[in-house]
Amino acid sequence: MPDLAQERQQAHALLDMLPAEKLNAVRSLLEVMVEPLARSLALAPVEDEEATPETAAALDRARASLARGEGIPHEEILREFGLKQ
Repeated sequence: MPDLAQERQQAHALLDMLPAEKLNAVRSLLEVMVEPLARSLALAPVEDEEATPETAAALDRARASLARGEGIPHEEILREFGLKQ
């Protein structure tokens, strides 16, 4: 059974390598593929889930870190997973 997180990561990495002219075609294809799912989700009731204080604090710390420029560059992540040199 494939690891879904790894599959998604590989798909994202491939999308990031596409030239702009091909990206539009792939985006259109993805929209067609997920359209039935999106339609069914639109009919599903939305659950309003309140964040716990711990989750809210973690989100605040993450946003502050990004605001300080402490995020990890995408290219570095790709290199870490062996997807770019």
